[in-house]
Amino acid sequence: MTDEVTHQEGVGQPDGLERLWTPYRMAYIRGENKPADDTSEECPFCRVPSLGDEAGLVVRRGEAAYVVLNLYPYNSGHLMVCPYRHVSDYTELDDAETAEVATLTKQAMRVLRSVSGAHGFNLGMNQGVVAGAGIAAHLHQHVVPRWGGDQNFLPVVGHTKALPQLLRETRELLADAWDA
Repeated sequence: MTDEVTHQEGVGQPDGLERLWTPYRMAYIRGENKPADDTSEECPFCRVPSLGDEAGLVVRRGEAAYVVLNLYPYNSGHLMVCPYRHVSDYTELDDAETAEVATLTKQAMRVLRSVSGAHGFNLGMNQGVVAGAGIAAHLHQHVVPRWGGDQNFLPVVGHTKALPQLLRETRELLADAWDA
């Protein structure tokens, strides 16, 4: 073997391990597109409504809130219900916003059950950075579909999640089924 091959040992060589590449997550790890403060100028949840549905991964638009696919999903079909207004705390929502966030969350669950056969859901809002909010400046309700056995060794050992469908395909499937 040449020195060049020796220095690159393992590169491109089968080693019995399969690798799942998720390069899109590097933007999340680096903190890209996260608001730096409590202003709406840098907020992705304020920017998404100005995009087309496909470009913004928007599944449904309401009067006071909208439903969007999570760009960094925990599971396939991971949705977020976001008020259009840039508020950080649930207590800041007015009655119309609170009602529509609840209504869209219920409909998201119905659509995910019909489209993907979800067995259950994790629903929640992480209020503040200390509570785990990745984007604390803009309130968002997570709707994460779950299936029996959907957690295996991959997330625990490899810190990797296998998603069987592209986000654009998932968005189209959910948006088409919303009114059904």
